[in-house]
Amino acid sequence: MHELIISQYDFENLSKLVRNLETTTGLLLEEELARATIVDNNEKLRNVVSMGSIVSFIDEENNHTSTVELLYPHEMNKASSYQKISVLAPVGAALIGLGKGHTIEWPLPNGKTKHLKVTAVDNRHLK
Repeated sequence: MHELIISQYDFENLSKLVRNLETTTGLLLEEELARATIVDNNEKLRNVVSMGSIVSFIDEENNHTSTVELLYPHEMNKASSYQKISVLAPVGAALIGLGKGHTIEWPLPNGKTKHLKVTAVDNRHLK
């Protein structure tokens, strides 16, 4: 299991978001937040999936590559050049905090498991 790295800002916002969610994804995201390393230095987030990241990943089951922008649910209407994914979607929750090259097995609501590998992270939104 890889170390998850999350900014203090994202940690606080995500903790508030999942506090009262009783969905499977919400509970799993809450567990991930509990084991994450919290940082306040954006340099440590350079190759780590954070909120607003453009992330490319491979679904290792079918070798399908996707590139998405990870967003909060209230940001899903914003204009983007990329496919948007909510952090509360199963794949979005799986990606947060992972570094380039990291893989994760993530349970889906249908009882199956996704095997994802992060291949690129673009965090140009971080200053």
